[in-house]
Amino acid sequence: MPSTFTKTFDTPAYKGTVTIPLGLYINGEFVDPVEGGTIDVVNPATGKVVTSIAAGTKADIDIAAKAAKEAYKTSWGLKVPGIQRGKLMSKLAVLMEEHIAEFAALDALANGKAYNTAYGKDNKGAIAVMEYYAGWADKISGKTIETNEKKLAYTRHEPIGVVGQIIPWNVPMFSLSLKVAPALATGNTIVLKPSEITPLSALLFCTLIEQAGFPPGVINIVNGYGSTAGQAISEHPLIEKVAFTGSTLTGRKIMEAAAKSNLKSVTLELGGKSPNVIFDDADLEQAVKWAIHGIYYNHGQNCSAGSRIFVQEGIYDKFLDQFTEQARAIKVGDPFSPDTYQGPQVSKTQFERIMGYITSGQNDGATVHLGGKQVGQEGYFIEPTIFTECQPNMKIVREEIFGPVACVIKFKTEDEVVEQANDTSYGLAASVFTKDIDRAIRVAHALEAGTAWINCSNQAEISMPFGGFKQSGIGRDLSEYALENYTNVKAVHVNIGLRL
Repeated sequence: MPSTFTKTFDTPAYKGTVTIPLGLYINGEFVDPVEGGTIDVVNPATGKVVTSIAAGTKADIDIAAKAAKEAYKTSWGLKVPGIQRGKLMSKLAVLMEEHIAEFAALDALANGKAYNTAYGKDNKGAIAVMEYYAGWADKISGKTIETNEKKLAYTRHEPIGVVGQIIPWNVPMFSLSLKVAPALATGNTIVLKPSEITPLSALLFCTLIEQAGFPPGVINIVNGYGSTAGQAISEHPLIEKVAFTGSTLTGRKIMEAAAKSNLKSVTLELGGKSPNVIFDDADLEQAVKWAIHGIYYNHGQNCSAGSRIFVQEGIYDKFLDQFTEQARAIKVGDPFSPDTYQGPQVSKTQFERIMGYITSGQNDGATVHLGGKQVGQEGYFIEPTIFTECQPNMKIVREEIFGPVACVIKFKTEDEVVEQANDTSYGLAASVFTKDIDRAIRVAHALEAGTAWINCSNQAEISMPFGGFKQSGIGRDLSEYALENYTNVKAVHVNIGLRL
């Protein structure tokens, strides 16, 4: 029988006690892993272990996949009308709302993000996503297609079956809802692996699944490492689709495993090195504020972070002065302090990775204009950092840092900046700041990215698709477009008079 974890929070932002089981959630119950083993969950604000969760492996994924397959055949999928699936999802959203403060506290504890962000952005967003797709559940439809008077021809959008989902650590509950909700709405069953770094809120979510009324086996959540549980999801023959959010390197491995196993469908939301293009005629005050939000939101641990900031030469100095002033004013500290904007980076590994990029930038000749150092002696805090004098071939310009590190680059002409902005293997998002609407739309269309923001940055809308070009991924999350990831289209030909 799996043990439980109880945490009493007595902080300025949240006071309360949360208790969660620490096992694997398979077929409607918490269970111990077949092979045993645990994973430590660390508080990145202190570097100390909070608790240890059960570690699932290939054997547990196999059990979960079989449970999901059985549920799909007997108690979910096309056995349950869309309107009923939607009602259960709406109930789940209500339960998530009732426990939102607990979700936010667990995410702030394990991830290090500011509690106010975890509450007001991540978990509010997760609930909204669940509600949005609950509304879609009874609207999955095909088409009647005219052919001739002796044939009835139509299409059905059928659930794929068992889908595997692997989510990241940077926005734990939002990522979970982003994957789970469209899969449920379309009638699929799920085997999901949360990040081993931030699994606590997913375990709390598991306690709500039965309360909402879902049959056993519809949603299975298996903690574990990517190299074991994640790999097993990618390879399992009963899992016919895998959805992943994370690094491009891991995305390639998942794609390879999916191809070698049963050629399962793959959607990938991967890395980014998003350009933020600011022209001379931009509203400077707003451009600075949005640039701060674009790179430093969520500690820079954001796939669409505007980490390459291109500023036209006419306002470069003024922009840099104001941008520096606002970056210096960012409150870095305790995630449970009400005025904290930036907490620690999520782990020691991520902290060391970011510091390695900062050292690389210095060694390559870029100038640390601001920051570049650890904050304090405890935990994984890094100063908001600004690099200037950056060259296109530098690692800090070309590779995703996933931290609070901005490269500010001067440009002269529109053609020049479009070429520089597109000189990357990534293509997730981009921002353009200008008062010239013709130029705004022209440049937004020219930038090779799945999302283009004009006079704003890092703004998601549930009704708008999100995903990347090039090595930033395949497929789309959010909006009606995400439903396409979770259905197979069947063409049905009915003979009503043809004779051979």
